[in-house]
Order: sequence, then C-alpha cells, then structure tokens
Amino acid sequence: MTHDCAEGDPGDSQHMLISEIFYSIQGEGSLAGTPSVFIRTSGCNLRCTWCDTPYASWNPTGTEMTVEAILQEVALHPTRFVVVTGGEPMIAKGMPELLAGLRNAGRHITIETAGTVPPNGVNCDLASLSPKLANSTPTAADAGEAWVKRHESTRLQPDVLTAWCSGYDYQLKFVISSEADVQAAEALVSQIGVAVPPEKVLFMPEGVDAETLRSRTGLLIDVCKRTGHRLAPRLHIDWFGNKRGT
Repeated sequence: MTHDCAEGDPGDSQHMLISEIFYSIQGEGSLAGTPSVFIRTSGCNLRCTWCDTPYASWNPTGTEMTVEAILQEVALHPTRFVVVTGGEPMIAKGMPELLAGLRNAGRHITIETAGTVPPNGVNCDLASLSPKLANSTPTAADAGEAWVKRHESTRLQPDVLTAWCSGYDYQLKFVISSEADVQAAEALVSQIGVAVPPEKVLFMPEGVDAETLRSRTGLLIDVCKRTGHRLAPRLHIDWFGNKRGT
C-alpha cells in the first residue's frame, strides 16, 4: 500500500547532510533490477560491525543540501523510483519534508531503514526494513563500551517494526551468516504482531565481496527452500564491487 500524509511544500530552508546521490540499479530486495536514484543520508544510530557504508555511519561525512536541491538532482534521472537510504535515513533532519517533496513529484519511494525509528506517517511506498541481529554488534575495541551498549539497546524495536509493517508495504531483510542468525530472525518476526507472509522475509548473506557472499549462499538456499522465505542476493556487489556510487 501507499501511505500518504498531507502534502507539504518542501521549501528550500531545510538542510540535510547527504553522503551521496547517485543513479544506479537496485541490487537488493523485491525491486532488484530497477533503475533507481539513491539518496544516502549521513548519520546513524547504530554501529554495525559489518557495515558496508562507514562513511555514512561510523564516520559520517557529507554535504549539506537543501531539500529543493536534492529534489532537483533526483529530477535529472529518467526513473520514478527513488531509494532513500543511509546510515539511518529516519534520523535525518528534514526527512518528512524530503519525502513529501518526492511524493509531490510522483516518485516511488523506498526507505531502507533498520526499523528503530517510528514512521510517524511519512510518505513511503516500500519500507525496506533491515532489523539488526546479534551478529551486527560491534566489539568494545572497535566502537567503545558506550556504543556497544547503545547499539544493543537500540537495534531491535519490535513495536516500531509493527508500526511499519501495519502501515506500509514492506519487506524484512536480514543479514545472515549462520544458522543461529536464521533462528534469531524467525524469532523476531514472530514478535512483530503482524501476519508476515513468508515471502516478505528476505535472507541476505553477510559479506562485502563476491567470494564471501557465494560461500554463504548455499546455506541460505537450503533455508529458503525449507521456510518459504526469499533469498536476497546482493547483486550490486557482483555487478560493481563494494564501492560508492553503486
């Protein structure tokens, strides 16, 4: 479903910290293969140990842009599909205004989020939810004790996931590296309080290079055949490698 809130004028006074905006092919999830404009906000409320975009999370950097400037850049590309990602886009200031502007421009909006921040009625056509399992927790040596505690207390918010899944079209993407991760993901799905069709649960192998991804795909093929969940290969890694702007 599409969740629409009152139309708003994005104006040009709200600035957002943007890591990058690029035009590419969606490589993950139910819209894999779709030419899309990616808007990557900078900043995150988690510190996943295997994060593949540290420049938008662990060490967030970017350019301050107005909502109007972002919309103008999106309009340069011949697609109606836009992916808002991060970092964690739902903590970005100006996000409701940006999403309203994208809706007013007739864009199909995917929000890629960890599902730790309630939607609060934002415009979204596909909530691509990626709840973080225990395999995401950083070590104290890498992140410090404070971030380990913050990550652990923040990473799973079943009530927030319920709000997203009950108000929007959605997919649940889990990063999987072991059978224990599969069991943890299924336990979390059972806590959401929404009847989640098996095919809306996507299992994605953990890794940022093609060889690692292939080594973990065999496990997920067997798991998906057993459970009815979907295998979510990271196709953009095969196509482009793990690099920015792809």
